Amino acid sequence: MKFTTPATTNPIDRLQVIGKPTDRIDGPFKTTGTAPYAYEQHKVAPNAAYGWVVGAGIAKGTIRRIDTRAARAAPGVLAVITHENAGKLVKGKYNTAHLLGGPEIQHYHQAVALIVAETFEQARAAAALLHVEYAPVNGVYDLEAAMNAAGPASKDKAKSTTKVGNFEAAFASAPVKLDATYKTPDQTHAMMEPHASTAVWQGDTLTLYTANQMINWGKKDMARTLGIPEENVRLVSPYIGGGFGGKLFLRSEALLATLGAKAVGRPVKVTLQRALMMNNTTHRPATIQHIRIGATREGRITAIAHESWSGDLPDGGPETAVNQTRLLYAGPNRFTQMRLAVLDLAEGNAMRAPGEAPGMMALEIAMDELAEKLQMDPVTLRVVNDTTVDPEKPGRRFSQRRFVDTLRLGAGRFGWNRRNPKPGQVRDGRWLVGYGMAAAFRNNLVMKSAARVRLERDGTVTVETDMTDIGTGTYTIVGQTAAEMLGVPLSRVTVRLGDSAYPVSAGSGGQWGGNSSTAGVYAACVKLRENVAKKLGLDPAQADFSGGMVRAGGKALPLEQASREADVIGEDTMEYGDLDKTYQQSTFGAHFVEVAVDAATAEVRVRRMLAVCAAGRILNPKSARSQVIGAMTMGVGAALMEDLVVDKRAGFFVNHDLAGYEVPVHADIPHQEVIFLDETDPVSSPMKAKGVGELGICGVAAAVANAIYNATGVRVRDYPVTLDKLLPGMPRYA
Repeated sequence: MKFTTPATTNPIDRLQVIGKPTDRIDGPFKTTGTAPYAYEQHKVAPNAAYGWVVGAGIAKGTIRRIDTRAARAAPGVLAVITHENAGKLVKGKYNTAHLLGGPEIQHYHQAVALIVAETFEQARAAAALLHVEYAPVNGVYDLEAAMNAAGPASKDKAKSTTKVGNFEAAFASAPVKLDATYKTPDQTHAMMEPHASTAVWQGDTLTLYTANQMINWGKKDMARTLGIPEENVRLVSPYIGGGFGGKLFLRSEALLATLGAKAVGRPVKVTLQRALMMNNTTHRPATIQHIRIGATREGRITAIAHESWSGDLPDGGPETAVNQTRLLYAGPNRFTQMRLAVLDLAEGNAMRAPGEAPGMMALEIAMDELAEKLQMDPVTLRVVNDTTVDPEKPGRRFSQRRFVDTLRLGAGRFGWNRRNPKPGQVRDGRWLVGYGMAAAFRNNLVMKSAARVRLERDGTVTVETDMTDIGTGTYTIVGQTAAEMLGVPLSRVTVRLGDSAYPVSAGSGGQWGGNSSTAGVYAACVKLRENVAKKLGLDPAQADFSGGMVRAGGKALPLEQASREADVIGEDTMEYGDLDKTYQQSTFGAHFVEVAVDAATAEVRVRRMLAVCAAGRILNPKSARSQVIGAMTMGVGAALMEDLVVDKRAGFFVNHDLAGYEVPVHADIPHQEVIFLDETDPVSSPMKAKGVGELGICGVAAAVANAIYNATGVRVRDYPVTLDKLLPGMPRYA
């Protein structure tokens, strides 16, 4: 099915199942421990051996020698895999570094060996007996020191730099100016389930049970890496314990489990130990962002510039932190630029809301600072600078833009009018209390996605697609879509996900998964409806599916009558035209936060949080709310604690476990309120939905930082906002 014109009225609009707050259909399996994750595929991988990954002890250099003799002789050891016996391996399309290092080492904790043994404990013990002799060389590990050597972020200049009007002249003549630099640190995904895989070979065919968000990407890259036909690789990932972008691509444990299983002739399980995950896998890169804004005394932006520096390994990509600045606020004179430094740290790549999450951390503090310079309310400043068109391409209108609605509704619900604009004035006993807010923005992306829907002989419906559920509620919204399209209760729908044997979906990433995958199911259901109607002798164009019946031409027949003799199948792919060239598609929101800061210790406590989201039709308000409050929690972590600390001499992240890398826990998070605007976007897809999961993190950290400033008068531009940055500027304690 081709989606080339805005959607009109369709069966989804009945909202009998879609749009209802629905319990997740996978919930009972997860709460009872019966949902099989990648490492727990015991039935299909009997007599599995266990692997332990050994990571490089240097950040850059080469391996002189690996002595495997003692490890091989250790009790229970079945094999030791290194670059010397792994065979020819090709780097995958989506990998920046090789998943198995040696002799060259590209980053600290790059995998250099896998120990395979009868038990997990034996593999771990034998790993300590492996002796690796390195020849280290000096690397570059400090983004700030590498700024001057940073080059364009892309060979395509239009992707690195944009210019509209004459920014320099407009900024120089602006009556009110802001010129500030902001820093965001390296961050890690810290998902609950570590990277894990179980590999099973049957002859020349590999079945890999793995924690992977994008099944088709992983299947193709595994085949490419091993040099075998794609049809000889099957990836299975029915349940994933969190991904946040960290499981978008093939990772070392998947490749090593595959190599280990081939070597020992039996299934092999490998989970990447937590202490390796931060340096071995991907992370959100640090940024340095320079923002300049010029405005009239009435608050209208006349000039805006946003420059960002980030780093990655050779052939890597930038953190696209200027994305939102190109689209969010009006202003005739504009300049954005991204620069990329070569750093010898682990691979920088996608983490929840890549680009906008760290970009909004800077831009939305800058807007707060500008509002103060103007002596203007921060909400009003944003309303004044709203736009209905793409500021860089004024001929392209937004498909939907209810940004101002989110601001005004949020301000009213939160009680923003009670905010004292003068910092450090509100006390609650020993606590200084402040309010902060920030805009939320994330582009809406759509991806080609396919599904197969089958009407079984008993009248039930089965949906199959390689789409994944990373804890986001995909099983449920896919089931809701099929139930709505075919007029049956959700209880009559079975959803099967995460298997490369199924039609290729959009996968889970970039906030495109929910909207795109359900649109693919929609397309397959349209095909199934046609086939069912024809089987029943009804006109497909007139057929109405509801209440388990099919009605057309004055006839009403049971749906299951069409499949009594044989299953009826519909399979199709939703493909998109060029509506994104005609319309700018984005999601919008507003975050409001109340914090309390201890007047003596500068300890920060978040007291209240509110998010208002405009993100098209909300397919399942219950799971969508869970997505947003999870994102808000992640935003609190980014604001107050998350920081991968770089050892700039040895080139690694020092706090590479969950003891040293702090994330929010229940005690850190207060009541969170989420409001979804009632809207549809026919330009986005037949579902008239958009993504929402990543919108919830964009702007949260800035709202927290702005609230801290309102409470204390201390402006921190270097995240996270920790005690050492607050204490020197705190008001005198009395």
